[in-house]
Amino acid sequence: MSRSKTYLTLAVGLVSALALSACGAKEPPKKDPAAEARTVRVVRVENRAITGSLTASGSLIPREEAAVAPEVTGYRVSRVLVDEGAYVQAGQTLAQLDGALIAAQVEQQRALAAQAAIQADQAEAEAARVAGLDGQGVLSDEALQQRRFQAKASRATANAQAAAYRDAQTRAGKLAVTAPVSGLVLERTVRPGDLAAGGATPWFRIARDGKIELDAELPEDDMARVRVGQRATVTLPSGGVAEGQVRIVSPEVNTQTKLGSVRISLPVRDDIRAGGFGRAIFNDAAGQGLTVPETAIRYDADGASVMTVDSGNRVKRVIVQTGARGEGLVTLVRGPPAGTRVIQNAAAFLLDGDVVKPMDATAPPAAAPAKPAAAPAPGKKQ
Repeated sequence: MSRSKTYLTLAVGLVSALALSACGAKEPPKKDPAAEARTVRVVRVENRAITGSLTASGSLIPREEAAVAPEVTGYRVSRVLVDEGAYVQAGQTLAQLDGALIAAQVEQQRALAAQAAIQADQAEAEAARVAGLDGQGVLSDEALQQRRFQAKASRATANAQAAAYRDAQTRAGKLAVTAPVSGLVLERTVRPGDLAAGGATPWFRIARDGKIELDAELPEDDMARVRVGQRATVTLPSGGVAEGQVRIVSPEVNTQTKLGSVRISLPVRDDIRAGGFGRAIFNDAAGQGLTVPETAIRYDADGASVMTVDSGNRVKRVIVQTGARGEGLVTLVRGPPAGTRVIQNAAAFLLDGDVVKPMDATAPPAAAPAKPAAAPAPGKKQ
């Protein structure tokens, strides 16, 4: 019996110890999502104007282009005097044709014209000798009329030969292919030895006065915001920037693309080349609409989106459609309404449903607390 009582006492003690240890254990604290929320800067969707929001792209083209081709055919090119990139003056010789063949033609035509003139003079002299002999029986009326008609025919032949001689001289003067305007040679397609022949391909293309301009295209809705004389900043393919001015606003819109053309004149510079690409920003054109910072737009496989913050500080992804840009802002054609809080930096690693600590990005930073004055060193007077 004593041994049984001993076992019973030990068992009761063990159970009591376990119960006491269980009562003393504390449950782990539950995590507070708000306490672990990430601090983010937020902005609100606002309705405002964006200066410089109107942009357009297009090609750099000559303001006025002159095409140069030979005016006479059938002659070989003996010399080409200019190349692409050269600046030429109006009347300057660009290419020279071989004149050996036409020189002989000019001499031959000159001789024929002289011969015809002599024959006309002789016929007119014979007609003059029978003047006043009508009805006197010296010569028949038929013979008199024949001499007079012969004189007129000879003079007409002489005039025709003289015109042919002038034509040969004119063609001889066209052996020098000259520039019709002053400007920059954009293209040269002729080589020495080529045969001058009629065709649609010009030998030279010249940009008059070296002026290049941007032929930009704008949607129909934006055409009303552009006017002649308006200033524009044009970004070139090289990365350079040029200040231009609207010269022409097209009076019509393409019926297929619904785009209109705007010509922007640019300064004459070596880095502005015809055929390149340019992007214009119309500085004084303002666009009105709901805007957010460009940094708030996130791009992925589904398109553009923003991360909004609701009243419970939970994040929600909203698909948007963007419009005009400028001054670091972008307009929302489709998206959340005005006043919605949007995370300023779209690169933040946040998912739908995350809880955040929003901080107004427009609020000025809090001033740092003032440091307490250092205590004076012992032995020094205040």
